[in-house]
Amino acid sequence: METDESLAAGLAGSAAPAGPTGSDSAGGIPLLRVYGWKPHAVSIGFHQRIEDFDLRALQRAGIDIVRRPTGGRAILHADEITYSVVMPAEGRSPREIYHLISAGLLAALQTLGVEAQLADPAEGDERNPAARDDPRSVPCFSSSAKYEIQFDGRKLVGSAQRRYGGTVLQHGSVLLGPGHRRIVEFLSSEGRSARPRLEADLAKRTIDAGTILNREVPFGEAARALKKGFELACGITFEDAPSTVFSTA
Repeated sequence: METDESLAAGLAGSAAPAGPTGSDSAGGIPLLRVYGWKPHAVSIGFHQRIEDFDLRALQRAGIDIVRRPTGGRAILHADEITYSVVMPAEGRSPREIYHLISAGLLAALQTLGVEAQLADPAEGDERNPAARDDPRSVPCFSSSAKYEIQFDGRKLVGSAQRRYGGTVLQHGSVLLGPGHRRIVEFLSSEGRSARPRLEADLAKRTIDAGTILNREVPFGEAARALKKGFELACGITFEDAPSTVFSTA
């Protein structure tokens, strides 16, 4: 997550001055980064309380906990692939960028054989203050937001976005297996009473690529699908960088 923030800050530092219309423009190269977590980790949103989690239980399980530079709710990074896009905003709104990146994610999932969809904006519950305050809403995948990527009405990808001047960072988690559901095991004592309902919510409202396809989806296959999906959706060609960082050429 620190790498994501550093890449965004670096690209923002290379941004050109605002033009006469006041719009931001950035001269950096868009980057797609994909990665896994070893050991597994819980990432919490920028404004989320770390006290919502039992740190000793996480330590006993060998699971780290980190704070994201973006908002949103907690994710247990297990049986998933994390993507990160850093790109110039070039005058586009957050919603426009979200749709652009979603197109790449949907094409990537289609490459895997998953016919996912964007949720109807009216279906999101992020607008509900009561849902935000409910202990059951601590995990990201316990709720849906506008334009969330779903399969058969169940959440498959969780994403969050932040701007650094004229630069956008968006990252998220694509579920490959059911490991994310274990997050309920690490709630603090305050949230433990909600555990049975939260377990049921996660089982009902989320789904993963492995379950959809009835097979294991290896990390490498998912990484290649993400690269291909963004190339197809955005009409670009990636230039391979070290590890699994792809930049456009």
